[in-house]
Amino acid sequence: TDSHFQEINSGNVISGMIAPWFDGFSASTLHGIERTAWWLHIMGILVFLNYLYFSKHLHILLAFPNTFFASVKPKGQFNNLEAVTKEVKLMMDPNADPFAAPAEGETPPAKFGASDVTDLNWLQLLNAYTCTECGRCTSECPANLTGKKLSPRKIMMDTRDRLEEVGKNIDANKGKFKEDGKQLLDDYITREELWACTTCNACVEACPVSINPLSIILDMRRYLVMEQSAAPMELNNMMTNIENNGAPWPYNQMDRLNWTKE
Repeated sequence: TDSHFQEINSGNVISGMIAPWFDGFSASTLHGIERTAWWLHIMGILVFLNYLYFSKHLHILLAFPNTFFASVKPKGQFNNLEAVTKEVKLMMDPNADPFAAPAEGETPPAKFGASDVTDLNWLQLLNAYTCTECGRCTSECPANLTGKKLSPRKIMMDTRDRLEEVGKNIDANKGKFKEDGKQLLDDYITREELWACTTCNACVEACPVSINPLSIILDMRRYLVMEQSAAPMELNNMMTNIENNGAPWPYNQMDRLNWTKE
């Protein structure tokens, strides 16, 4: 107790209220009570630290590394796939043989996008466990505000639930994952939710611990488009027009300036 407050008989309001309870106790008894309270306090902290790993409060520990490793790149920037970049460079190289067989021992291209948690990177999985479930991302999501099914908070919760399910599967099968007929796409997160996203980054900006639900949505969209060709009709029409006309509109390049003659 601060001696200054003892001298003026003020301050330490809580201590002053409970001090009369210990009037008449010997010094050794008071010392024993103090040590007992101290150990109970420490044991309570240790129990809570172990409980953290089984509760949503795990974000207390993970918020710091998640914020540290958060991307500082401009929001909305879409990373290039290494396999696609390599293919484009090969197509543009005048000295490359387009019919050459792949080099011996060359690994095949990785899966495009993500359909399950095993396809996500470590930072996206860290995001899922860092989520505080506060709902700020969903409250700022324009798609959710207009009545669509998308909820960035649910995206993170579904990712964590599926990750825990995969972990239990691995534990039950002695370190190996046994196919369970489920995946993050469709079984947890629907396609309607994914395509409702406007990629506005409102959820990313609203998160107090720098979680990025958008990265998971984009990777799952990438899987739908590049692995399953399952994009909505509007997107398929746009990509076909870009391939044929060099623009998203269904008009021949030679007709672009026709409006000037009207």
